[in-house]
Amino acid sequence: MKKIIYSLIIALFFAASISVKAQNVEFNKENFPKKEKEFKEARANFNQGVKNYELGRGSYLIALDYFLKANTFNPNNAELNYYIGSCYLNTVQKLNSIPYFEKSLTLNPTQFPDTKYLLARAYHLNSEFDKAIALYQEYRKSFSADDIAEFGADVEKKIQECNNGKLMMLTPARVFIDNLGPVVNSTYREYSPLINADESVLFFTSRRDNTLGGQKDLTDNNYFEDIYISEKVNGEWTKPKNPPSPLNSKEHDATIGLSPDGQTLLIYKGSDGGDIYECHLKGADWSTPKKLSNAVNTKYHESSASISFDGKTIYFVSNKPDGLGGSDIYYATLDKKGNWGEPKNIGAPINTTYDEEGVFIHPDGKTLYFSSRGHNTMGGFDIFKSTLENGKWSDPVNLGYPINSPDDDVFFSISASGAHGYYMSIKPGGYGDRDLYIITFLGAEKPLVNNTEDNLIASLAQPVSETVIEKTVAIKENQVTILKGKILDELTLNPLGAVIEITDNEKNEIVATFESNSATGKYLVSLPSGKNYGIAVKSGGYLFHSENLNIPPTTIYQEITKDIKLNKLAIGSTIVLNNIFFDFNKAVLRPESIPELERLIKLMTDFPTLKIEISGHTDNIGTAAYNKPLSENRAKSVVDYLISKGIDKTRMTFVGYGFDKPIATNDTEDGRQQNRRTEFKILSK
Repeated sequence: MKKIIYSLIIALFFAASISVKAQNVEFNKENFPKKEKEFKEARANFNQGVKNYELGRGSYLIALDYFLKANTFNPNNAELNYYIGSCYLNTVQKLNSIPYFEKSLTLNPTQFPDTKYLLARAYHLNSEFDKAIALYQEYRKSFSADDIAEFGADVEKKIQECNNGKLMMLTPARVFIDNLGPVVNSTYREYSPLINADESVLFFTSRRDNTLGGQKDLTDNNYFEDIYISEKVNGEWTKPKNPPSPLNSKEHDATIGLSPDGQTLLIYKGSDGGDIYECHLKGADWSTPKKLSNAVNTKYHESSASISFDGKTIYFVSNKPDGLGGSDIYYATLDKKGNWGEPKNIGAPINTTYDEEGVFIHPDGKTLYFSSRGHNTMGGFDIFKSTLENGKWSDPVNLGYPINSPDDDVFFSISASGAHGYYMSIKPGGYGDRDLYIITFLGAEKPLVNNTEDNLIASLAQPVSETVIEKTVAIKENQVTILKGKILDELTLNPLGAVIEITDNEKNEIVATFESNSATGKYLVSLPSGKNYGIAVKSGGYLFHSENLNIPPTTIYQEITKDIKLNKLAIGSTIVLNNIFFDFNKAVLRPESIPELERLIKLMTDFPTLKIEISGHTDNIGTAAYNKPLSENRAKSVVDYLISKGIDKTRMTFVGYGFDKPIATNDTEDGRQQNRRTEFKILSK
């Protein structure tokens, strides 16, 4: 009997304790007898916290510090727990808000009507989707007719996002996600990563204490944005450099877009509501950022941009009022004078009534990546892709979990190969506020040879970084060829700044123009598959150099490294005209030869005293009696064309050498192809 009574007493004691703990303790001195000094200090911290909290963005962390001090004295105040939860929800430590919102609701369920909504948001961000849905629905039940009109659509969307998240987590993508590490990331905020096409250079934005001005933006109490650059050396990223003026300034300077060759950078500056600037790498130095024209920049907020591989189309984001809603993606094309034309809204199905942000056009020229708060997101901004097919953009595809999360996932860029993506994210184990991460796309899952126990164990033993996914993400091998190398002087091997002209031989039109870096001679061009390209390299005082690259439509990603050596314009100099084409066993010039012939005409026009020899060459298939006349007739066809365009015939001779002067072995098809060529040689200047 005594034991039963004792048990009842213990049970009542714990029930009383729980009841006491669940009671809301107001910040009144009557509730803290004999603790006047401690109460006064805690109340002062509470009041100071409220003052900072009401300042909003940039002051939540300061307010949080005061609130947490007050909380050590009185942890059972609903209002204080609400404020602490709200502060955490507005910082990088969002999930720390959960126990404080839960406690605020327990202590006083009615004091703050939006506590259920905010706790639902915290559950949502923590991927506790069922808890979030239940609270969203409970919060919705309290709505008046006016509340439904004002908040109903938002709550319904949040519930749908939770349902989307549940589905995505059931079918995750096959990826590794890895932090770029402490060399790149810092204790401060990093975001907006940009890479050149072959992933050798990384640009990003950070708000560190070593920014150029070293000052903080009073609106959010963070350091001003600066641009940082890291290079990959022996497979590792080097310590980022903070380039000086003119690239960075004492105000906000942020990365938003990069050309595939890494020579043109688009940056954001906060002037005039937020505008886009362009700067170019000239040798080792960046040019002064130049504000893009009023066709792109407006009095509204232009926040991100990306330029196509050929430099002829710019995609950008603006919140100007003629959009579909919020911030939209627009595009503009270069006119014949080299100016951006009237921009057009990219429209549905890409833009929505919600915000779009972080646009990125892949070097293939037809795959667009962007972030959106619309479509089938799982919360905040999610990253999507769309493909241009027959002049229309496909329905956007969510890149899926775990690339996307219930929080904001934005400013995504991807390598030309499609193997790696780069973005900013907030994950456990990071180095600071926000970090940069690399995504490795694993491609379609390969089936096991058989379902033996050994195979199962082997599959489970594969190394896993952030997550290995069970289903394939909607990213395939990209159909792009990267041609890269250096432009050099043939004799000195010194680097040269040169213009690289890319021609679609079938259409006889220039599709893109690039420049090599004058300090290093480095060049990089990205070429979408499915075209026959003529490549001409020109530099002042040198003969032009031509290459032919025929890339079938089915060609997947490849990198070709080729150093190109230019000959001085001197007597005896010879170049191969790689873009002169004839039909098999014929000497009639094909239409694809015209761009190369036009380059030769320009050379002869620019140097009116130049005299040249045009020579034809063959492989050793067939007899000399057959090959010599064929090679001579082909050389004559070139001379005849130049004469028809006004070049004095006395300045040119032609000769056919047949297979007498090979430049490669005739034992392979590749060698024989090199031997089948047309050349010109300078006879006199």
